[in-house]
Amino acid sequence: MSDYQLLVIGAGPGGYVAALRAAKLGLKTAIVENRQVGGTCLNRGCIPTKALLHTAEVYTQAKEGAFLGVNAGDISVDFAAARRRKAEVTDKLRAGIEGLFKQKKVDLLRGTGTIVAPGQVSVDGTTYTADHILIATGSVPARPPIPGLEHALTSDDLLEGGEQRLFSSLVIIGGGVIGVELASVYSALGCHVTILEAMDRILPNMDREICQNLTMILKKRGVEVYPSSMVSAVEKTEDGTLSVHYTNKGEEKAAQGEAVLCAIGRRPNTAGLFGEGFTVEMERGRILTDENFQTSVPGIYAVGDVAARIQLAHVASAQGTACVEKLAGKTSPANLALIPSCIYTSPEIACIGITADEAKAAGRAVKVGKFVMFANGKTVIAGGERGFIKIVADAETGAVLGAQLMCERATDMISQLTVAVANGLTAEQLLAAVRPHPTFEEGVGEALDDLADKLIG
Repeated sequence: MSDYQLLVIGAGPGGYVAALRAAKLGLKTAIVENRQVGGTCLNRGCIPTKALLHTAEVYTQAKEGAFLGVNAGDISVDFAAARRRKAEVTDKLRAGIEGLFKQKKVDLLRGTGTIVAPGQVSVDGTTYTADHILIATGSVPARPPIPGLEHALTSDDLLEGGEQRLFSSLVIIGGGVIGVELASVYSALGCHVTILEAMDRILPNMDREICQNLTMILKKRGVEVYPSSMVSAVEKTEDGTLSVHYTNKGEEKAAQGEAVLCAIGRRPNTAGLFGEGFTVEMERGRILTDENFQTSVPGIYAVGDVAARIQLAHVASAQGTACVEKLAGKTSPANLALIPSCIYTSPEIACIGITADEAKAAGRAVKVGKFVMFANGKTVIAGGERGFIKIVADAETGAVLGAQLMCERATDMISQLTVAVANGLTAEQLLAAVRPHPTFEEGVGEALDDLADKLIG
């Protein structure tokens, strides 16, 4: 008889959610973790970034308070205090997860989990047996082979490392989600930020109008944004600052900063995961799985960043839940083909489904309803930046196929549109709901009104 019915390696969003769900379903479960529970998201990703973004938001509001009739006097940022507050948030959430492990009787095994054979995991020398093994080891920052890049920091260094300073200037290599969110934090707190992005625009996988609008807003706030910029080297100058050499439109250029952040993405974390002579099938470091999350070795499964093409905490959690429900003989109701994307800039960005450009490229006829949030009462009250809501629907059936939001509280509003896409709801059906006034969410109703008019026309 095995020690456990399920042994999970990695206590991040995929692992701990899966372990708790498995225990609830009656499986004897253990989870292995060699760092803090909560993984990247809780300790050096989503949560710390949002805690610092909240500090930046409060600071900005205090600075601009006179506009609202609030005079706060001389305002300054205590960055060390902001980091202490960030640590308090993560500590509290970690303690909550560990408390749930005890409550649900999930064994927490501290150490590095190494799969030595099917059904066998060694944790720092002690071997445990399990009917099923679930890999949820997440990802680590990627570092391309650029000369001098060892001088650059990663998001892990900024969010969890010992660096306590608020830099006077920061060069960010990479204009993806990590890059633009940290650019928003540091620029709002008074740091001069430069973004170098290799593609032709920041957030290259997003709706083009969102990318253009965010670029405009960042530049307005003093952030220098250089798309189509290929970094060739990073070097330390005589005065101790760093110089990032790059090519832009055929010209050799350089950007200087007190620090450099490498934010070009993350790679699957498989270090120490497999014992000598044992492995599973992988592709460019990513563990390959089938529709049931099973690897090439029966009884071994993988979810989250270590295996998924989309590296998001809520993807890992959804996959972990679906995997253990399948193991317990249940069917998961979640549609894992529909994953909302959320970016916590100011204003926020949230997307689901396809864009109008993607529909056009696929030869699909669509109509788009749009509402610019300048006319939204709550946005005007909050002094929000230029934002909008776009909803894409099938031109014949009116079924909602996608939505792109760039406005205040966009990340809180995307779920209703995700539900609409998942269930094939039409604009007319969504308009059956009366939206309260004044709310940001009224903008959804306005975009749906515009969409309904175009579908009729």
